[in-house]
Amino acid sequence: MEQKKIALVGYGAMGKRIAAAIQAHEGWELCGVIDPLNEECLSSLSQLPEKPHVVIDFSHPANLEMILSYCREQEVACVLSTTGFSPAQEAMCRELSAYAPVVRTQNTSLGINILEEILRTITPILKDRFDIEIIEKHHNKKIDAPSGTAKMLARAIEENGDFPEVHGRDGVCPRQKGEIGIHAIRGGTIVGEHTVLFAGDDELIEIKHTALSKQVFVAGAIKAAEFALSAPKGFYSMGNALFPHNAH
Repeated sequence: MEQKKIALVGYGAMGKRIAAAIQAHEGWELCGVIDPLNEECLSSLSQLPEKPHVVIDFSHPANLEMILSYCREQEVACVLSTTGFSPAQEAMCRELSAYAPVVRTQNTSLGINILEEILRTITPILKDRFDIEIIEKHHNKKIDAPSGTAKMLARAIEENGDFPEVHGRDGVCPRQKGEIGIHAIRGGTIVGEHTVLFAGDDELIEIKHTALSKQVFVAGAIKAAEFALSAPKGFYSMGNALFPHNAH
């Protein structure tokens, strides 16, 4: 059986874990690690000794242009898990899907993607009678806020109506009907915690996901890459990889 060659972009805390998982995966070969900020790694995908079957990205938005250019030219599948992309960069990810399979996700954990599906189901039932707030907590080294996952959860809610977003509150700012409050907390070594509150008259529904280690993201990234290996050209979510019959 042909070894599947996997290239990895990003060799930080997550990248090191994913590299180990690729090397441990039967039938897979880590054909190169790219990280322009790490002298031990390659600085560009063009330096790879051979063409990979899939590129997995857990790095920085600054690397996106290099990844998209290479994957478009070589028609290589990719899993894009970096957060903090601009709207223009998100549009570029979608454009790549005309040339190769693209799995784009802000969070590769199974639990968060189940939470996303729950929100799609319950929001139409609750939206007219409950105020909605999202609270996310991460470690003190996370550079973007709100988290990509918080944005992903907000999009799942917003599919069912027009919900203006309010990022934090300060001063005199009475809550407007229909808005979503999104709040970011940074401190310590929190891996990741996301809470969605539905606050109604005399009752509160709270749905929370807590990542206890980064390993949950590793398992999901491997699952996404497995999906991308056999998927036709197109743009896919993590939900597509985890739940193949999912229409989203």
